[in-house]
Amino acid sequence: MHKAGFVNIIGNPNVGKSTLMNAFIGEKLSIITSKAQTTRHRILGIVNGDDFQVILSDTPGIIKPAYELQSSMMDFVKSAFDDADILIYMVEIGEKELKDEAFFEKIKSSKAPVLMLLNKIDTSNQEQLEAQAALWQQNVPNAEFFPISALEGFNVKNVLDRIIELLPESPAYYPKDQLTDKPERFFVNECIREKILIHYKKEIPYAVEVVTEEFFEEEDIIRMRSVIMVERETQKGIVIGHKGSALKRVGVEARKDLEKFFGKQVHLELYVKVNKNWRSNQNQLKRFGYNNS
Repeated sequence: MHKAGFVNIIGNPNVGKSTLMNAFIGEKLSIITSKAQTTRHRILGIVNGDDFQVILSDTPGIIKPAYELQSSMMDFVKSAFDDADILIYMVEIGEKELKDEAFFEKIKSSKAPVLMLLNKIDTSNQEQLEAQAALWQQNVPNAEFFPISALEGFNVKNVLDRIIELLPESPAYYPKDQLTDKPERFFVNECIREKILIHYKKEIPYAVEVVTEEFFEEEDIIRMRSVIMVERETQKGIVIGHKGSALKRVGVEARKDLEKFFGKQVHLELYVKVNKNWRSNQNQLKRFGYNNS
């Protein structure tokens, strides 16, 4: 008997969804930073066993959209409800509610099994943990409850074991050696964007999109050429930095991570271009893969 199914992870920004997915897979597929809205796309990660295939879906954190890009990000979350065989609703210690009431109602009325994960319990004490557990079990009575620490790996294996138990009988949806549904260039873009999220402040990380225009794999090296898009000339200057120093730091750190990810030497060229108001332009969003229709 073979089991397979889609397990979709939803929650507010910064609850640790990407950390959890990477912990399940054992590879860094989703970028992780302390900034909200790090995840913009719906990223699939695949865990394979001899008789099962778990297809995990990491979605953007739930927010109230302020511009077109954020609306597209919330479309990815909506789609996560449609094909879920199992739904993971993730919260962290100290949270009281989901940022969108309609999504919350969908969770409570879900026909798919719901696993409620209370994350970051390593930052709490027993009394706080018991109070939070009681609150969430009352608020989402249809869910099975698991306290976890995705970062420390606490209780993560028990959650995965329960997911495998709940999977429907099905042949595998993807080849058994596949880790994700995304192409290689996507991970190059995300790796560079992660460094920008880490090193730049205020509006810059949210005004940036990365496009890898060239990706040539040779026997012992991969040659890449990526463009960092910003919305204004002033942002371009900040991203490049004095004598190119800021851009160089992004390139050096991204290259190191990409060499680990691909397991071979990487040559990375980075450029910065102005693409005015791309976050509010439907055609540009479609080009960057945000149109979910």
